[in-house]
Amino acid sequence: MKHLLLSLLLVFSSVSAQESKVGTIDIDYILSLMPELSGVQEQVQAYQSELSDGYTEKLNLYEKALQDYRANESLMTLMQKKSKEDSLLVMQNELGQYQQNGNQLLALRQEEFMQPLYTKVGQSLERVAEAGGYTQVLLRDNNVVYIDNRFDLTLAVLKDLGIEVPKEEE
Repeated sequence: MKHLLLSLLLVFSSVSAQESKVGTIDIDYILSLMPELSGVQEQVQAYQSELSDGYTEKLNLYEKALQDYRANESLMTLMQKKSKEDSLLVMQNELGQYQQNGNQLLALRQEEFMQPLYTKVGQSLERVAEAGGYTQVLLRDNNVVYIDNRFDLTLAVLKDLGIEVPKEEE
């Protein structure tokens, strides 16, 4: 009875393994060849420049306030010095917070600009995977131990998107 059960288990596992087809894809490579990427990069750079201008403006105000403090320090009372130093400390903290928030906003905006490209690649991947009968597709990165290039869908997705692959890459 045990042998029969074990035999059935092996048969079912081999049948289910035959039904499963796994492929891989290199999304970063596909994105790097998409002509729309240069537009996204320009948008990100424009937004980064906008954030940088805001930071520079705040930095100039801080430096001006610091110079003013140093120039008039000898004329100030202890209370005035303490008040001005507290004000400068607040400005300095705001600069650090502005820079940190700017980095987070930049990352969010970049993701927002990239979303249509990810959607386009995802839709193409769905068409290619369905046409090829793939049940699973893994990202081709350093986490995959072995990849048989016959099951890499990257070139098929590029073809589906109408993107020409440089000759040395094929």
